[in-house]
Amino acid sequence: MAIAQTSTPERKAPALPVPQRMSLRARLVLIVLISLAVAVVWVSNVWLTERYTETTRTRAELRSALYSGNLISELQRNSVVPLLLSRDPALINALNSKDYTASSQRLISYREEIGAASLMLLDADGRTVAATVRERLGETLRQAPFFVNSLRNSDTVFTTTQTEAGGFYFTYSRKIENSGQLIGVIVVEVDLAKFEASWAGISDAVLVSDSEGRIILSTEPKWRGLSEQEALGLVAPTSAIQRAIEATANWASLPAEAFFTGDSVLRQDARIPFQGWRMTSFTTYASVRERVNGVLALEIMGFAILLAFTFYVISRRATSRSMLFQLESAELRELNAALQREVSERQKAEAHLQVAEQTLAQSSKLAALGEMSAAVSHELNQPLAAMKTYLAGAKLLLQRKRPEEALSSFQRIDDLIERMGAITRQLKSYARKGGDAFEPIDVRQSVSTALSMMEPQLKRRQVRITRNVPREPVIVEADRVRLEQVLINLLRNAIDATKSVDQPQVDILLTADDSARISVRDNGPGVADLDKLFEPFYTTKAPGDGVGLGLAISSGIVTDLGGRLTARNGTTGGAVFEVELPILKGSKHDKETGVEAAE
Repeated sequence: MAIAQTSTPERKAPALPVPQRMSLRARLVLIVLISLAVAVVWVSNVWLTERYTETTRTRAELRSALYSGNLISELQRNSVVPLLLSRDPALINALNSKDYTASSQRLISYREEIGAASLMLLDADGRTVAATVRERLGETLRQAPFFVNSLRNSDTVFTTTQTEAGGFYFTYSRKIENSGQLIGVIVVEVDLAKFEASWAGISDAVLVSDSEGRIILSTEPKWRGLSEQEALGLVAPTSAIQRAIEATANWASLPAEAFFTGDSVLRQDARIPFQGWRMTSFTTYASVRERVNGVLALEIMGFAILLAFTFYVISRRATSRSMLFQLESAELRELNAALQREVSERQKAEAHLQVAEQTLAQSSKLAALGEMSAAVSHELNQPLAAMKTYLAGAKLLLQRKRPEEALSSFQRIDDLIERMGAITRQLKSYARKGGDAFEPIDVRQSVSTALSMMEPQLKRRQVRITRNVPREPVIVEADRVRLEQVLINLLRNAIDATKSVDQPQVDILLTADDSARISVRDNGPGVADLDKLFEPFYTTKAPGDGVGLGLAISSGIVTDLGGRLTARNGTTGGAVFEVELPILKGSKHDKETGVEAAE
């Protein structure tokens, strides 16, 4: 018995430490992890099942809406083409003159622009006289539905026609009249077959039926021309699409288990807002349960790995924390040293920046001083030249004992002196953007004043001037002197641009609708670089003829007046500058007034 008593503890000793190896904290962590895993797997199962099911249904609805929208967009885009082509003067002249040599080529160019399947022009007898498809020339389509329907209606008519092969083509047609007499019919074939190919690459099956239930578009060619019930009975049972349709049911009436079989399909019916058309699509459900189970398997695997390493993490926690503290301390010391270096570098950079700012400010002052000096020289050159001319005229008049006429020249010189003072004030406002005296002015008077100022140069160069202005006043709110300054700059540039032309001509056109537009056109060589035209100191003139500030100043003035100055090259040569200013609200002018021309 003594031996049994001593040997029994020796056999139980190895088993005693086993429950003591797992602490209470470890057991609590294990329980929490298992509970969390069960909860996450359960919630994921419910949520993912609902999400994947809803996603499949939503995508089917979106695709159905997209298909319907594409059809409507294509139909609407082509519906306006017959109306436009029925008013084409070239086609009307061809029908009247019976000369169709260029009509087919014209229709081909139109088809490339609008993207229609084909275009046809029929005469009053229904004979195809022009077409984008050459093989159809000469066909007699008097009995065609689209020709008959177009004769019975005064508007554009849409016609669905079934071919002998069982397909359909869709046309818009409209009759062409001249002086109330029928001379022909224009036919536009709409390309809807391209949608069938795109649908077949995404959905299992898509069909479009008309108001009579006849299938007119389908991803399955054998369905076309039949009702839906006849189409389902025609396709062989071994067809993948037929199997999908046989399993079709409304998604709302399916039990929850039906979504997980991977065999059911979703049927979507949508009304197309066009002549009672309807679209039906059949989309197969993916295997929702298989996708959900794949995610759940990953989650369970993740929790298993997490549970396996839980105890290792607990045992290594203290050591890892100590190592982390040491690493953080070393990183903090390195960051502190780097921060001190950065502060020192920034202080040096700020000192250099202050010196650079002072240098830049001084350079800006010198640049502004140079620009103002060049601008004063540029802007005062024109009044000084005019004063010289008037002084010479006054001297001649005094010599001829005509003091009254000489006084008129002196008065003009006085006006020019006043204008020079206004120009100097305006050049100052060019930098500070303010201080303008706005008032209601008639743009026609400003044009006349600018032409009067440029009269000596025009006579000396023998430039032909054409002026077109409305009979009624064109009132804008602007600074009269600054607006005349812009017009003089544009006229001077136009005159300079025609130096190399044998018969120089400058056209001035003033129009008024929602805004006042002043166009100055010359017959010179045009402008090579329009992008840099309004930059300061950019000029295309020879050295000594200009400093490149006139257009920059003019653009700034027009912008201050609330308008814009643009430039372009004319289609027949030369340059066109256009000043656009807003019409003064409350002013009266006739938009359909005539124009007066003066040369």
